[in-house]
Formats: sequence, structure tokens, C-alpha cells
Amino acid sequence: MAMGKKKPRQQPLFVAAVDLPRTPGHPFYECLNEILATHGFDAFVEQLAAPFYDEVLGRPSLEPGRYFRMLLLGYFEGIDSERGIAWRTADSLSLRAFIGYTVGEATADHSTLSRTRRLMDLETHQQVFAWVLGVLAQEQLLRGQTVGVDGTTLEANAALKSIVRRDTKETYDEFLTRLAQASGIATPTREDLARIDRKRKKKGSNKEWEHPYDPDARIAKMKDGRTHLAYKAEHAVDLGEGAYGAVLAVNLEAADQGDTSTLVRTLEAAQENLQTVAQDPRAAAQMDAQLVAEAVTDKGYHSNATLVELAEMTVRSYVCEPQRGGRKWEGKAAAQAAVYANRRRTRGARSKRLMRRRGEYVERSFAHNYDTGGMRRLHLKGKDNIHKRLLVHVGGFNLSLVMRKITGKGTPRGFQGLLLHLFTLLCTWWMLAIGPWRPVATSRHHRDDSVTPLRGYQPSVGMWPFATGC
Repeated sequence: MAMGKKKPRQQPLFVAAVDLPRTPGHPFYECLNEILATHGFDAFVEQLAAPFYDEVLGRPSLEPGRYFRMLLLGYFEGIDSERGIAWRTADSLSLRAFIGYTVGEATADHSTLSRTRRLMDLETHQQVFAWVLGVLAQEQLLRGQTVGVDGTTLEANAALKSIVRRDTKETYDEFLTRLAQASGIATPTREDLARIDRKRKKKGSNKEWEHPYDPDARIAKMKDGRTHLAYKAEHAVDLGEGAYGAVLAVNLEAADQGDTSTLVRTLEAAQENLQTVAQDPRAAAQMDAQLVAEAVTDKGYHSNATLVELAEMTVRSYVCEPQRGGRKWEGKAAAQAAVYANRRRTRGARSKRLMRRRGEYVERSFAHNYDTGGMRRLHLKGKDNIHKRLLVHVGGFNLSLVMRKITGKGTPRGFQGLLLHLFTLLCTWWMLAIGPWRPVATSRHHRDDSVTPLRGYQPSVGMWPFATGC
């Protein structure tokens, strides 16, 4: 084959739309668009976001359907920032087609995307999240009776070295310099400041320090042991019999909030979302009669007050109990009854089965949304802004359950390898149908003087024509 050389080439004046290259992402997003169109997604969000738009005045806006589709791409493409979403939308033909842009149409930039997010309130994004749950209910992927709860930390878009004092607004270096001067060092060096800081206790107290541009972020230890400014995301995941691990609610809290103080709010959010879904008779027919009737958590959520609150909400608790030794129950009859009832339930076989399902489905939602989904490191500031993005992002995870039911894969990247998987299954079926083969070396001449190939093949059990692939 002769080597090709670079030559000046003239671009064609016209290109037919059917001649444009198609990637494996096209059929995936076409199927996803069919699901959204079948359930009336665009009409729903346009009616929902109508109060935030003017009928006549203003610049050309970003349509609500396109806005929410662009945020959904954050999950399906694993893009962490809105700037990255805008860049990928402008660069990809399959993403253009999914959002609704033609080839020659200019896409929205990141400033338009972020302005639209700030324009719409948090309740609108919550209703879109509940709408996605309604789609899961109609597809028989939602139960709602048993809920597993757990939380994880998300790194905030704020540097720890930029924190300031809440009272004096001093930076960390200015505060250490003032301490050094008060101890008698007129012009402290970096070594002096480090020595003074090393002797201090409780250096990173959230009661004393805050970030000037993201006051909602809190100093916390991450899962890998590092210390960062962070937020806490808490998921309520469907664990009932026949459930598929849908996220019923996502609650964003400050990172210094304990598990026992946020559990009830997360369960109430899940119950509110499920009640919204149950207003549709078609969706309610596919769900359990009792909604959020059982809560499954780890031992970090165990406390007397939490178990009493769950009992008052008529929610059966399956909370692992830590080893606390002997307990005194004088004047705590309600707490004693709640703790003993929870202890009795957690020792049963059903509790162990629910704990295994919780470890599988809840951790899977964290991995898909924040690790491969790209939201472990935040690019927004402010609790409301992050919560808006998070609701639509986790809504994309719930939609992936529908896509997995229909196509077998929940993301475009997984769908890309589906053809190879089908080819592998076809090869396996073909070899099992006609019988495996093995190579056999034969002599060139037999006793009857017939000529045979030097290397032939004959049927044999356990051998395959190629080493890998099928």
C-alpha cells in the first residue's frame, strides 16, 4: 500500500444530513428521546417553567427541554462542569441531535446554561426529578415501600487555604501572624508560623472558619482521608422486593451535619416524591400500597432520638446497632421501646437480606453518579445551585434504569460495546450448534495412498477455533 500524503483539500459546499457520520451514541440517544417524547417531557417542563420566562421581551432563551437535556448529559457523558457540557454539545453530532440542535444551529454556551439554572428555582428541579420517578413507576421499576439511606461527601469548589475567620474575616496567615506577634515575635517567619500552628488544637473548626465565596461549604474529612471543604449528599434508594435501585430522593446537606440529624429530612423528601408520583393512577397501580414504610441504614444513623422519630412516623427501622455496652433507661420508656424493637428486627434473616441489598444498590448509586458520573468534584458554589444540578444529574441515573431495561445498557459508552457483546454471543451459539473443533496434524500419505492436508481439523470436545473473542 502506497503512503498517502497531505494535500490541500476543498471543503464541499453542501453535505446531506444522511451522509453525516453516525456513532453508537446516536441510537442510544434516539431511544432516550423516544422515552421522553412518549411521556410528554417537553410539554411538562415548558408548562412547569413558564412563570420564569417573559412572553415578549428579552433575548432568545434556552428552551426548558433543551436546558434539562443538557444537564442530563452530565450523567450520561460523565461531564462534571457546565462549561464542559456546553463544549461537548457543540462538538458532538449525536449530542446535538439529542438536545434538538440542527447541524448549522449555534448551541448554547455555558453562561446561558448557568443563567437558566439560576433563573429556575429549586422546586422546579425537584418536580422534574419527581417526573422521572413517575416514568420509572409506569415502567414497573419502582416499589417505594423499603428505603435504604446513606450519605457521601462531595468536594466543594473552594480551596481550603482561602478560608477566613467568621468573626474578624482574617485569612489563615493573617490570624497566625497576629498570634505570633502577640507571643512576642515582631516579624514572624514561615517557620515561626508553622511552629505556632503545629501547637494549636482544633485548627479547622467550622464554628470559627468559613469560605468567603462559598459559605455553605464545610471543612470535612473525605472518604480517602484527605481534608477538604465539602458537602454531604444523602440518597434514599428503593430496596423493596422487585425494585431496581432507583434513587427516591437526593438531599444535599452541610458536610458537618451528622447522619442522625439528616435521616428524617431525607425520608420525608422521599415520601413527598412518592406521593407526587402516586397521584397518577397508572403509576400508583405499579407501586406498593405503603410508601416509605421501612428504613434500612448503617450504624452511623443509630440514636435514641432517631429511632423515636421513625417510630412516630410509623416507619419500621432496620438500623445496625453499635456496641455501646450496658444502657440505662430510667425515664426513657419511648426510647427503650424503639431501640428494643429495632434490635429485634435487625437480628432476623430479612434484615440481613435488606442490608445486603442496601450495600449493593446504595453504593452503586454513589459510584454511577459521582465517580463515573463526574460529580465527586463540584464546579458550582452555593447549596441551592449544587442541589439543582444534583437533582437532574441523579434523575439521569434513574432514566438509565429505564434504558437498561429497554436496550440492556444504561449509558452510551456501555451501548457502544453492545454490538461486540452480541457478536460474541452469536459466535458462542454458532460453535455450540456445530460442535467445537481442534487442530490435528496428520501424515501426508495414508496406507491407502490418499493425499490429505498436513494440517486439518476434526471435531473434538473442549477446543475452540480462536483463543479469545468468542
